[in-house]
Amino acid sequence: MNDALLSLLDLLALERIEQDIFRGQSRASVVPRVFGGQVAAQALVAAGRTVPADRPPHSLHAYFLRPGDPGAPIVYTVDRIRDGRSFTTRRVVAVQHGQPIFHLSASFQVHEEGLEHQEPMPPAPDPLTLPTAAEMLPRHADRFVDPGVTERLLEARAAIDLRYVDEPPFGTVGQVREPRSQVWFRTNGDLDKALADGAGCGDTVTRPLLDICLVTYVSDMTLLDSILLAHGRGGWAVGDVVGASLDHAMWFHRPVRADDWLLYDQESPTAQGGRGLGKGRIFTADGQLAVSVIQEGVIRVPRG
Repeated sequence: MNDALLSLLDLLALERIEQDIFRGQSRASVVPRVFGGQVAAQALVAAGRTVPADRPPHSLHAYFLRPGDPGAPIVYTVDRIRDGRSFTTRRVVAVQHGQPIFHLSASFQVHEEGLEHQEPMPPAPDPLTLPTAAEMLPRHADRFVDPGVTERLLEARAAIDLRYVDEPPFGTVGQVREPRSQVWFRTNGDLDKALADGAGCGDTVTRPLLDICLVTYVSDMTLLDSILLAHGRGGWAVGDVVGASLDHAMWFHRPVRADDWLLYDQESPTAQGGRGLGKGRIFTADGQLAVSVIQEGVIRVPRG
């Protein structure tokens, strides 16, 4: 079993320290702050642990308020806003050093039958024909401002097999492209086996909630890439922009398994005022639209 995947699952094994109060650990990221996808996934775990198991999340809305300190634990306080017959609502505040760093509202729903339609899945190549991160990242190491970035990126993404359909922004610096990008992703290991082997979150998180939390974790990795493509920018690793996530919203339409291949189709409709908007759709390999994502982020060109 992939040690990195087990480590990621351990991050989702929040310690319950009081009624509706949980503590999560952090780990070093490729930038000197906690990875936003980690905080979002942990907050959703905290909310989900106060909700009946037959009510998976159907949406979340979140704000990144302050950079997280990767050297300190994060305390998650859950407010039980509403418990209805069909829907349950929770609010979560993540705190470090006495200050809120993240705020999340999530809604959960019992299964219901209803009307069905969806957009078709866009064309994309077989993920197994695409280069892995270990094959792709070293090709672009000469573009990174810090020679250690390649190794840190590989370490940070070791739990996730993420494959770009086309070159990432740092692969085509200076070339203006259509503001669209696609990646395939899945966990780097079988989740059922990891849970059977005693992964840390196995006793506290149901498999459906775990899948959704892992997809939430990955959803923050590449969503702003399409903004960079529209301007020929390579990103923070190249040093031609600085940025951070501001807010993040997700809607979970259909069941998803994070250890099966998922296509993340992303685009940016606008950038202005030092901010950019990214929109994403996550499809299962058989064409089911599973998740919709929208995120706004700070995107600034360094002065000087």
